[in-house]
Amino acid sequence: MPDYDDDLRLAHVLADAADAATMARFKALDLQVETKPDMTPVSEADKAAEELIRGQLQRARPRDAILGEEYGIEGTGPRRWVVDPIDGTKNYVRGVPVWATLISLMVQGEGGYRPVVGVVSAPALGRRWWASEGGGAYTGRSLTSATRLQVSAVSRVRDASFAYSSLTGWEEQGRLDGFLDLTRACWRTRGYGDFWPYMMVAEGSIDICAEPELSLWDMAATAIVVQEAGGSFTGLDGSPGPHSGNAAASNGLLHDELLGYLNQRY
Repeated sequence: MPDYDDDLRLAHVLADAADAATMARFKALDLQVETKPDMTPVSEADKAAEELIRGQLQRARPRDAILGEEYGIEGTGPRRWVVDPIDGTKNYVRGVPVWATLISLMVQGEGGYRPVVGVVSAPALGRRWWASEGGGAYTGRSLTSATRLQVSAVSRVRDASFAYSSLTGWEEQGRLDGFLDLTRACWRTRGYGDFWPYMMVAEGSIDICAEPELSLWDMAATAIVVQEAGGSFTGLDGSPGPHSGNAAASNGLLHDELLGYLNQRY
């Protein structure tokens, strides 16, 4: 199996630079915010963080392609960095500390691109999570000060904690009844949203989470962290990995039931 240690170290360097840039503008009274064509907000900090990451990658990995939320795809080849400069922009612009920079390296294989490195850095929470293929998943302040992540051992939905983002997407997809049935069946539900529930699945503090509509840059980094922590990450259709346009993550033990509720098989 290839060694991605150097790429993981680089991803941490990129996250450090992004953290400094985003925190410098967090809660700034003169923060500039625009509305994109899809009606979602983008701040000057989103753009600045992605430009910073792209610039460093072009110097450190000039042969690799880069896909980012704000500036699209650049380059071609079997290695592709996937970047969401601020996952949770709506939180960021309102001063809510639940947002993160997501950085992943994906490599091309027989089944398409798969994430092999992922870093999720949430500086306003003082938290960072990361993983590399075959190397496990960790959380901590740095590569040398870290705790290994392990998903929970909860095996019954009635004992499970379920996190979600909002109700609107489920209704639009005609999955609301199944979603509500799942919330009623679980021990506890909370609407944390964005990257955070996936990291909590990896930590074992919650057991299942799902979102009905996502982009690749929302999922590439979180997917490998969940998987390397021993969990399952698929689309709502059960397809493995971050390519389905939506996501279901679990400790693995509850995954079939999670998908069953959301596809209204129960």
